[in-house]
Amino acid sequence: MKQETIERIRKFSTDRDWEQFHSPANLAKSISIEAGELLECFQWSDTEYDLQQVKEELADVIVYCQDLLDRLGLDADEIVNQKMT
Repeated sequence: MKQETIERIRKFSTDRDWEQFHSPANLAKSISIEAGELLECFQWSDTEYDLQQVKEELADVIVYCQDLLDRLGLDADEIVNQKMT
């Protein structure tokens, strides 16, 4: 993800004072909830879905993942490359 986007996510949370609610457990729960909402987009059809809704739910998952990365002091590139190795 571009650094500019990461900073925008961070500012979004800071501006709303959401860090107080962003424990690792809460963020993991939020990722799961949003992933469920993403899955809902495909509930009745694998081929007929609202792409805009998919984009919105996928963005929610990504934002919460970045929040969790920040909370745990992790780098996405590093942990993905470690996993791939």
